Amino acid sequence: MKLPSRKTLLGNALSLIAIAWIYGGDLYDAVRARGAEVSAFIALPSLERPAGVLVVATLALLAFGVGLVQGKEEGFKGYRLLPIVLVGALFLDLVLSESRTPLTSTDMASMAIQRFHQLAQERTSALEVPDDPRMLQPMLEELGRPPYLVRGEQLGSYALQVRKDCDGPVREAPGVRPGTLLYCVAPERLGAWITLVGLPAEERFGSPAIVSVGGEARFLLVRPIPPDDAEPGTAFRDSLAPPSSPAVDMDAGAPRAGP
Repeated sequence: MKLPSRKTLLGNALSLIAIAWIYGGDLYDAVRARGAEVSAFIALPSLERPAGVLVVATLALLAFGVGLVQGKEEGFKGYRLLPIVLVGALFLDLVLSESRTPLTSTDMASMAIQRFHQLAQERTSALEVPDDPRMLQPMLEELGRPPYLVRGEQLGSYALQVRKDCDGPVREAPGVRPGTLLYCVAPERLGAWITLVGLPAEERFGSPAIVSVGGEARFLLVRPIPPDDAEPGTAFRDSLAPPSSPAVDMDAGAPRAGP
């Protein structure tokens, strides 16, 4: 039996591995996102696109196998199909990617925390932070939809939970649904920490947890700012910021951000 050249065999093998890795992974994500308790996806991944690519790739593999069994020579067109399927699928992905946001769920969750912090800070007096849910709840309308799926379904809006007499940000929130902002107010309304229930940045599927990066909860501190003071510092560590770990202390009854 005459075999095609090593170059042809290697090209088909690499194409098959790439297709299985890329589109098999996409199909796995699409299937799992439909049943996972929480998924770190802004929208439900397509099931049809990766499945279609894998079906076409299977047909191309069958054509390649027929060529080998029948001892076809190097010029047999069936030996070219797998690389063509790979290139065509990647080109289609490139075209479709122009309409997709490059932001991850963690990026968008961080933006929601920042926006809510900004709105809450604007409603803070020189002596105390707001803690009335009736004042805070309307601010959720400016945040859009949470960037997480629950059992394959998009969440319609953010939720808010106000807690009082806190000594730091909420780091665990069992039983709280994804997309819930936790607004944790310090005694005497001297500050408030904002966290969000979603998933850690390192996880794409799982149970609801505080949004975190590298095990560190992402949070922002709202605090009273006297008129003659500078802009409030942030206790929020962005993924692009230096790796110094923020801490929040209670000094003379007032929360402050420190090294």
